[in-house]
Amino acid sequence: MGQKRRRFSRELKEEAVELASRPDVTIKDVANDLGIHRSVLERWCRASNTAGEDSFPGKGQPREKGVARLRRELARVRKEQDFLREAAAFFASASPAVPGDPTLSR
Repeated sequence: MGQKRRRFSRELKEEAVELASRPDVTIKDVANDLGIHRSVLERWCRASNTAGEDSFPGKGQPREKGVARLRRELARVRKEQDFLREAAAFFASASPAVPGDPTLSR
């Protein structure tokens, strides 16, 4: 049976490329420290040099898009909450007070 393919996060790849680009270390040393093959790190360095910020896109939904979706949903829910709070205050002030009712005393 073959080995299962390992997956690395975008953050790890970017940090590895940054470490490998330092003049006082070699790609081989960084790769050994990270427990990956030298050719893998070289591929990451090439990808980073050619694609820049767009390198290492990953699979599935990118984290930034997921966070943006959650922020939009949070804003929508807050608007709904504000509307309901204002509606409750309006209806509470519009209802006539019943004389002698201690729950509605003002």
